[in-house]
Amino acid sequence: MPNTDLMFAVIGAALLIGSFLPRLLRERVLSAPIVVVGVGMLIGWLMPTESQLVDVIEHAELAERMAEITVIVALFGVGLALDRPLSLRGWTTTWRLLAIGMPLSIAGVAVLGWWVLGLTPAVAVLLGAVLAPTDPVLASDVQVEGPSSGEEVDDEHDEARFALTSEAGLNDALAFPFVYLAIYLATKGDPGEWLLGWVAWDLVGKTVIGAVVGYLLGRLIGAAVYRVRVGDHRLVGFAEPAAAVATLLLAYGVGELLGGWGFLAVFCAALGVRASERDDERHEHFHEFVEYTEHLLTLLVLLVIGASFISDA
Repeated sequence: MPNTDLMFAVIGAALLIGSFLPRLLRERVLSAPIVVVGVGMLIGWLMPTESQLVDVIEHAELAERMAEITVIVALFGVGLALDRPLSLRGWTTTWRLLAIGMPLSIAGVAVLGWWVLGLTPAVAVLLGAVLAPTDPVLASDVQVEGPSSGEEVDDEHDEARFALTSEAGLNDALAFPFVYLAIYLATKGDPGEWLLGWVAWDLVGKTVIGAVVGYLLGRLIGAAVYRVRVGDHRLVGFAEPAAAVATLLLAYGVGELLGGWGFLAVFCAALGVRASERDDERHEHFHEFVEYTEHLLTLLVLLVIGASFISDA
């Protein structure tokens, strides 16, 4: 019989230790995520019965939702961190990474998987789609730092940092269609019968819907929060940082309900909120709150993954 009280205590202690690791290991070769996964594996070894409660194989739905929530929180934080206005010219490097670099990465991995590893075309494309996107959750060390009370942030002008940050927020919109391409290759037979529909809907249609819906929601919520007044105070004065989490959940839900890519809707909603009022100090508060929430969720997911390695062995 699993001891759930013991599990809560151990997870709490592990998260407490994990919260200090990023700063302690900042100048070290060893990364905090690897340490947290190792702690999770230790928990799984010492507490095999309790670890079954969070096994990602036995509880796949729970694991999927945990990862989903962690990613959308991370994507919203990435969007809030970007102060550069959305434009074709200002985001040139980002568009190149998305339109050229990422498709070439997917194609390269797929060809190697098919030719070298002997994978089927569907599995090879799926491998390429999974490995090609950069990770917005674990790439915080190379991202821009985010809003800072209306002051100019130096790393916003670091093109490499900006491009990696913005591309990390957008690349799911390009990776998801290729995941569906792999599924269609495995289940729908002759590509001539469905390839045009995949391009029109999965590659273009859902991307456009997710981007437009998310950005419009962000602009509307941002305009309401920063411009609507209640008495002598703006509505933002009554909004706790948790309003940022409410916005990201709303954007994800509406984006998915309307048929778009929900992850893209979340990122674009954050861009819309920033665009509605760029210099308000509340952006910094919201970003910090989302960043701390993301950090906690990431640690929890990594602990669960580590514990599952041992419990499945």
